Amino acid sequence: MTLAVGFIGLGAMGRGMARNLHRAGMLCGVWNRTPAPAAELAAELDCLAAANPAVLAAQCDVVVTCVSADGDVLDVVDAMAAALRPGSIVVDCSTVSAGTARVAARRLAGHQAEFLDAPVSGGVEGARDGTLAIMVGGEASAFERAKPVLAAMGRAVTHFGPSGAGQAAKATNQIMCAGIIQAVGEAMAFAKAEGLPLEALIETLGKGAGSSWYFVNRAPNMVRGAYPPGFRVRLHEKDLRICHDMAARHGVQLPVVEMTLLHYKRLIEQGHGDEDISTIFRLKDGMFASAAAGGQGAAEP
Repeated sequence: MTLAVGFIGLGAMGRGMARNLHRAGMLCGVWNRTPAPAAELAAELDCLAAANPAVLAAQCDVVVTCVSADGDVLDVVDAMAAALRPGSIVVDCSTVSAGTARVAARRLAGHQAEFLDAPVSGGVEGARDGTLAIMVGGEASAFERAKPVLAAMGRAVTHFGPSGAGQAAKATNQIMCAGIIQAVGEAMAFAKAEGLPLEALIETLGKGAGSSWYFVNRAPNMVRGAYPPGFRVRLHEKDLRICHDMAARHGVQLPVVEMTLLHYKRLIEQGHGDEDISTIFRLKDGMFASAAAGGQGAAEP
C-alpha cells in the first residue's frame, strides 16, 4: 500500500524533499506558513495546497515537517494533533533539541499518533537529489512503517533509538560541521595569503586525505567571494546553541562550538547572517589582511 504523505515547511530544504516524495508517488499535499510557496509547489506537482496543518493531517498517513525552530515544531504538532488519524506518523526533519522531540512525541501519543525526530544532513543538494543522511529517533515500529517515506528523501537512513536520539545524532553532526567550517575557512585564507591558485588547489586537495563534502562544495564560494545560502549562518548558529545547551547539561563546554558561536555572532552583527556558513572565510581572510596591514588582533578573527 502506498502511503499518503503531506509535507509542511517549504524552505530551501523542504521543497526538494517534497519533490522527491512526489516522484515516489506519495505526496498528497503541502502546507507552508507563508501560503505562496505552498500554492506554487502544489500547482507544479498537482497536489493539495492545504488551508492549514489540520486539513492536511486529516488526509495523510504520514506528515513530514521541516521547519526552523523548536517552537515552530510544537506549534505545528499542536495544530495537527486532533486531526491526525489513529496510527498516523509525524516525521519531523527539523533540527531542534532532543527535549523538544520528546515533548512532541508525548503530545501526539495522547492522540494515538506516532512521532519520529528525523533531522537531516546533506544540504540543499542532498534535499534536491534525495541523498540526505537522516538520523531517526522514536519507536522502532513507527520507523519501520515510515521507511518508504524516509528512503524517498535520503540515502543513509538510520534509527538511533528512542525519541530524541535522532536529534542527539544531528547535534553530533553539527559539532563536526563547526570544526570542518573552521578548518576549511582557515586553510583557504592561508592558501590565498600564500598566493596559491585557489581553483587548482580545490581540485587537487578535493581528492586528498583532508577533503570533505563541505570543502569540495563550499570552498568555491570563498574563491568567488559569493555566499548564496545553502545553509544560513543564522540556522547553524541556532543549531550550535542547541549543542551548547546539551553539552552544558553534562557540565562541559565544547571549544569548537564556543568559538564558532562567537564568530557567527560577529558575522550576524556585520550583516552576513543570511549568507551561507562558508562566509566564515570573511573573518579568516580578515586575519591575514589585518596582519599584512600591521593591524592588531590578527591572531583570531
